[in-house]
Amino acid sequence: MVRVTLDGALIQAGEGACLKDILPDHNPSLSLAIIRPGVVSEEATRHFRLLTTKGEFVVEIPESSVVLPDPDEPSFNPALHWADRYAAAFGPFPADFVPSREPSRYARGDLLIGCGGYDTRRSYLIISRKDHQADHGAAEGGGIIGRVIAGRGTIDRLDSGDRIEKIERMISWADSTHTITTTDLSLPLEEGMEIISHVRIAADGYSDDAINTNIAHSVDHLLFSLRSGIYHADRTTSTHCMDARLGHMDISLEQKGPRREGAVTTRTKGKRSGAIYIYREDVATSPSHSVVGQVTHGIELVRLIREGESFAVTCEPERFDLLGMHLDEAVAYAKERGISVTADSDFSPSERVVITQEPGTTLEVLKETQVTLTTMMQDDVIDIILFDEKAPRTVDIFRRFTGLKRYSVGMLPFFFSFDDVWLFEPEIPERINIIPENTPVDCAPENAIGMTNASRRGAGLVGVRISGNTEFGPTAEPFEGTNIIGSMIDVDKLAKLKEGDTIYIREVKR
Repeated sequence: MVRVTLDGALIQAGEGACLKDILPDHNPSLSLAIIRPGVVSEEATRHFRLLTTKGEFVVEIPESSVVLPDPDEPSFNPALHWADRYAAAFGPFPADFVPSREPSRYARGDLLIGCGGYDTRRSYLIISRKDHQADHGAAEGGGIIGRVIAGRGTIDRLDSGDRIEKIERMISWADSTHTITTTDLSLPLEEGMEIISHVRIAADGYSDDAINTNIAHSVDHLLFSLRSGIYHADRTTSTHCMDARLGHMDISLEQKGPRREGAVTTRTKGKRSGAIYIYREDVATSPSHSVVGQVTHGIELVRLIREGESFAVTCEPERFDLLGMHLDEAVAYAKERGISVTADSDFSPSERVVITQEPGTTLEVLKETQVTLTTMMQDDVIDIILFDEKAPRTVDIFRRFTGLKRYSVGMLPFFFSFDDVWLFEPEIPERINIIPENTPVDCAPENAIGMTNASRRGAGLVGVRISGNTEFGPTAEPFEGTNIIGSMIDVDKLAKLKEGDTIYIREVKR
């Protein structure tokens, strides 16, 4: 028999057994972490965390001989001595070097030791806030000992009265075992092997004892992003891995905090807004990240995963979203979760579709243990097909501003109709650039859904044309001004629309 550990449980398998024998249902496209027997030791890094009254930042100091001052030592004054828009200085403290008496050039984030009046008994730990040239009383070459690698927003906020409260060297775990990730389920088992098949994440604000809804929207984004049970490592670095497969999402900052090993965050600013990050090492708090959860199992898989690989992931709690369900299905599912339901109608529950739920987030529903649903007859919900392969960017914009990117049912405000064209006006900001994509060539097909692109004044307008046309697209624009993004299945339901109506749409797969 061969003894191995699978997700923390000791199991036995027959001689010659392989991964498939102990994981018969594992998706072969998802990576496993394999740790062979060895020795794990603690290793000091060249990264230091500086905790201040304004937050923390992390510096990298390449030379092992460099020693930072100790805030607990009487000889070091950890208060901010001076600060301007170019630099901030803590001290003084005694140091041993020869001032060069020459100006040097510094980049943003440089960490140096300088002195006042060329007296090294009054030396300072100086952080460069902005690219500049100055004489800081430093040693020849500028006295640069390191650089800030995380938490630059903290150094910008430092002001009179702030101080360094703690300086600590960061620790990592050096694993001398032979560790790999693999998707090869025919890999033979070895005595003492450890296998991690998935990562488990606990959402912040959720526990068996209490539920905190202060970050309910951020947590709902986490649960939505990982609803498929798969985490795609689109990018990996020494400190984190990132899943950005959903593309840009508008997310509010709800909870700042230190990003410790195993912390899960969602980015709230920049082109990666909405991406889910999992941390391999401790890094400083960021104003661009909301902390939304913590890895409770499988951190080894997070550490080992390589860029382009994917792994299985589960989140606690399970997302609660009834939109798009038939009412009878929604009521049954809610009952399983211990949630009572109030609906706007109990008429023909198997034919009514849920179009809104209140509260809208998982944590709020679980805390209140009740939900109110708005429904409509299935015959009034319009099914559509979207062309991800042909117009991925425009389809993503359409989903974002109709609600289909996050929910099973979306909304489109009806504008007006003429001849065989129906026009809709989603609220797409002017800053959104809709580039030409999948424009018609010889004919705009019947029942096609189109969006006017940025080459025309009416960019963002959505239209449906129920017959084919060799001159104009679904928004009545020339072919070069129209992106074909999908097809409407239930075009017969358009006839009863009035100006100002909102239609509810549901995406179906071909």
